[in-house]
Amino acid sequence: MVSEIARLTVPLATGVDDTSLLSRARSGDREATELLVSRYLRDVYEMTARVLGDRDLAQDAAQDAFVNALGALHRFRGESSFKTWLLRIALNSARSVARRRGRRREVAIDLVEDLPDQRVDEVTRIANADEAKRVEAVLARLPEKQRMAVVLRLQQNLSYAEVAAALDCSEGAARVNYHLGVKRLRELTK
Repeated sequence: MVSEIARLTVPLATGVDDTSLLSRARSGDREATELLVSRYLRDVYEMTARVLGDRDLAQDAAQDAFVNALGALHRFRGESSFKTWLLRIALNSARSVARRRGRRREVAIDLVEDLPDQRVDEVTRIANADEAKRVEAVLARLPEKQRMAVVLRLQQNLSYAEVAAALDCSEGAARVNYHLGVKRLRELTK
């Protein structure tokens, strides 16, 4: 699936917005459904990989997330972005997989280092992988809500409102968790 993720990921700028794709997917348009999956496959996989720390389990959780989301498209009310809604489902799927497997090891940012990025040369990739391992070790020391708020805000580029929706908390709580997480990260890296 990792190679599929790299191959299938479609940039957001395909000329078709999520609202249009959602409408088409709800009416059974297979192409629209495939575009939605390919557009967010990497984000969902990265989220599940960070939570589970295991590539195979992350793939299972990502697949579960898409099955659950696509089966519930009719319940998506648009109160948040589709991406936020989908990442919330992915987070829940990853937690479910972790509970089923009895695993609680979380945050493995370096799991996605093997996803090809044509813009990054080999030296940069190695330096980034080393930095990701260092960041992973520090992030692992944060409480879960702080860790997820930091990851969603900094690595998924979500707004505080979107972080709140993904973590099922208020926007104020999302801001507090993010700021406490960043403060703790600074303390741990001194």
